[in-house]
Amino acid sequence: MNFEQFHKNILNDVKTEVMEEFDRNFERKAFFDKTWPRNKLVNRKGSMMARSNNLRRGFRAKIQGDKIVFSNSMPYAKIQNEGGEILVTHRMKKYFWAMYYQASGNIKVSSKTGKQLNNARNQRLSIEAEQFKALALMPVGKKIKIPSRRVIGPHPKIRDSVERIVNHHLSEINEQILNNLRQ
Repeated sequence: MNFEQFHKNILNDVKTEVMEEFDRNFERKAFFDKTWPRNKLVNRKGSMMARSNNLRRGFRAKIQGDKIVFSNSMPYAKIQNEGGEILVTHRMKKYFWAMYYQASGNIKVSSKTGKQLNNARNQRLSIEAEQFKALALMPVGKKIKIPSRRVIGPHPKIRDSVERIVNHHLSEINEQILNNLRQ
């Protein structure tokens, strides 16, 4: 085995291992051992970071020379990973109003009295509707703080995985060299 092949094998194994670890962060709902901050909005369908799984499926790893470059096709990936602030736009307000009407329209009423039923589902929907209404009433240009929910980045577990893979490949090449010398 030549050095280029040896190097390529290590990079491929590291890329695969690291991508698997980053993917597991969605299952852990944390960046390895650091739990993501809770969403202030009511969770409608599971974890906020995995409602559609578009963010999770959008991650790619590509080997470029001596580096492994990670990317995501979703436009909100960077702000979710690093946190920051976004400005409220007219389009966002339209979305919040639509979500408000959707949540408030799903509230069940009694067929006999016409009053809202007092069950857990209705209570959750009315809280969700009020939260979307509050977001829709925000003025255009107001900043919303998005906390960091890191999915990818440096971590000691990544460093340990890389060391383990490199050591494994070094021991294999060392074994090949010893076998060649014995012959």
